[in-house]
Amino acid sequence: MAEISAKLVKELRDKTGAGMMDCKKALKENDGDSAKAIEWLRQKGIASASKKEGRVAAEGLVDSYIHTGGRVGVLVEVNCETDFVARRDEFKALVRDIAMQVAACPNVEYVKVDDIPADFAEKEKAIEMGKDDLGSKPENIREKIVQGRIDKRLKELSLMDQPFIKDQSISVEELVKQSVSKLGENIQVRRFVRFVLGEGIEKEESDFAAEVAAQTGMK
Repeated sequence: MAEISAKLVKELRDKTGAGMMDCKKALKENDGDSAKAIEWLRQKGIASASKKEGRVAAEGLVDSYIHTGGRVGVLVEVNCETDFVARRDEFKALVRDIAMQVAACPNVEYVKVDDIPADFAEKEKAIEMGKDDLGSKPENIREKIVQGRIDKRLKELSLMDQPFIKDQSISVEELVKQSVSKLGENIQVRRFVRFVLGEGIEKEESDFAAEVAAQTGMK
């Protein structure tokens, strides 16, 4: 694979307006070929989407999804710029897909990694640094391994970093950016809440074997 320099990434960003990480990924996927990387970004809907990220998105929808059996429910708010787009079938479908995604990802707690409190990452780092498997490694190597583990853990908690349930080749973030490209407006997943039947209720647990033994006089 061709070496992806910071200069090459910056040049692609200047041409497309896409984020640095998206540009780096596009170049990696296309062996450093800028022309192919631009096409890749356009196909993903990322190039045009990134240019709209700073625009105010105060309209949108609050939608719900109740999973079959009624044991899991989700409320989600997704914002766009105008009521016109909020009424579009494509936007409604996106909101529904996101609600279904939340229902399917019980470990997800935040919209994006940036929403995760800094003290959580610090606690995770302290835990990882104290693990036995790192004890014999040099300090700089330990730091890199721990940072990799923390990054992985934070992404597991982030909705936008999850593979889209209907197309595992893209993330939820890429799904949203594709919709931005199609609908021409800034779109942001603002918040969500998941309800799980019985969650938080202390349930009385019984030892069935002990009950049978007591009733039959067995010890």
